[in-house]
Amino acid sequence: MTTTANPPSSMTAETTLALLWERTRRQGDMPGFTKAISAILGAMRGEDEHEFNMTQTVLTDPVLTQKVLRLANSGMYSAFGQRVNTVSKAVLVLGTEAIGHLALGLKLIEELSKSLPDSAVAHIEMEKAVLAGMVAQQVAAGCAPNVAEEAVVCSILHTLGRMMVSFYMPERWQQLRQHGAGHEDAAAQAVLGLSLERIGLAAARHWGLPPNLLSGMRRLEAGERSDTFDHGDWLAAVSTMSAQCADALWGDEPGSADVISALAAKFSAMLAIAPDTIVAAIAKAKLAAAADLSIAPLAKPAERRAQAAASTRMRAEGNRILASGVADMRDVSVSASPGQMTSMALETLYQGLSFTHAMAFMRNRRDREYTCKMGFGDGVQAMMPEMRFNDSYEANVFHAALNSDRVIFIENARDPKFAAKLPSWWKNTLSGARSFVILPLCANGQAVGFLYGDWDESFPAIQLSPAEFALMNDLRGLVMKSVERRRQGEIAALGRVN
Repeated sequence: MTTTANPPSSMTAETTLALLWERTRRQGDMPGFTKAISAILGAMRGEDEHEFNMTQTVLTDPVLTQKVLRLANSGMYSAFGQRVNTVSKAVLVLGTEAIGHLALGLKLIEELSKSLPDSAVAHIEMEKAVLAGMVAQQVAAGCAPNVAEEAVVCSILHTLGRMMVSFYMPERWQQLRQHGAGHEDAAAQAVLGLSLERIGLAAARHWGLPPNLLSGMRRLEAGERSDTFDHGDWLAAVSTMSAQCADALWGDEPGSADVISALAAKFSAMLAIAPDTIVAAIAKAKLAAAADLSIAPLAKPAERRAQAAASTRMRAEGNRILASGVADMRDVSVSASPGQMTSMALETLYQGLSFTHAMAFMRNRRDREYTCKMGFGDGVQAMMPEMRFNDSYEANVFHAALNSDRVIFIENARDPKFAAKLPSWWKNTLSGARSFVILPLCANGQAVGFLYGDWDESFPAIQLSPAEFALMNDLRGLVMKSVERRRQGEIAALGRVN
């Protein structure tokens, strides 16, 4: 990071901006950044569809591609049941405008963090900007998608001046910090010759960002709407509030809830959103941020590292149990009955994947229904009489799994968009589950039953690995081989009788 020896106590606006542009050119590869922004803006405007196709624009940058897909699958943006694995699908699900605004915000953060900041200060400012975007997304969630995404990028850009100075001019930021944390804006005019807000706007103009984003970056004092209040003012209001909320949330101080409530009350009239609704939206953003941030006290990095280590150990032990169960089943596969093999498979899954509940359903062709025959977990025995359903096809996730003969993993069974895919018997008995898996048991293209396991809210978010899917398929394969052997034996015995 370039610094100047014995910097003068104050600078003019012109000298500050000249120094800033010099350092961004030297450290930030600004021509490449400007080209990327031009392509993104072109795709958003629909100029030359073939050349500036949004998918192609994102795919030209591998880092941006990875980040767009990660955000498209995050709790902030994802639509349930639509695991987004391609940029094309991200554009289809979220829309060109949404992806464009995401890409702009991501390119900004990527550019500023291209090399690790010399101190944690610049990193803190960047995390606060990301957190402000999360707050804005939740607050604006009830608006049209493009409005919500505009709010996200405006809120990220709202503190652009702070990010630019803390990253590219650390010696000047240190001077501002000498006036006390939280007072940097007040000191900027005297030290830098212009406010941090003006620096951020100058940088945005320098990069050619569109007028709607420039308007939304402004700081707006809370109050009643004026007669001339317009969309740009609304964006400025939500980004101002989001940035102030992010500042309060980031440190996770005891009094932050009171600060959030006060901000919600102040900006409610201007945003035309009830204070309680704003507070609830910010609470959702706080939960998402705790998982996505890396150094904020809110993210509890030390605690997360310990949890990750514990989760890794638990997964390794769980996979060992699954592999041992597969080996045990192979050892007895010749002599064990289908019922015994099913019991071994279910117990192995219950222990190895730490299910809350694990159950085996078998098909009764005479009664034309599936019924729960065995299970593990609290309350399973009491629920078993209700766990039955007709074998006639219905448009739900269980019949879909049985028809496809593939292991189905449902990551978030509580998403309202997925409610229609869940049968009434599941809702009446197992609705406390957050995630579940279905392992169909099929012979000669006909379903004979399935294994089921779920996790409730006491478990962290579940992501199954390819190794775990392979072990589950091994288990169900061994159960089905035992079923096939029994059928072949029955056919042979029938032949001898005849």
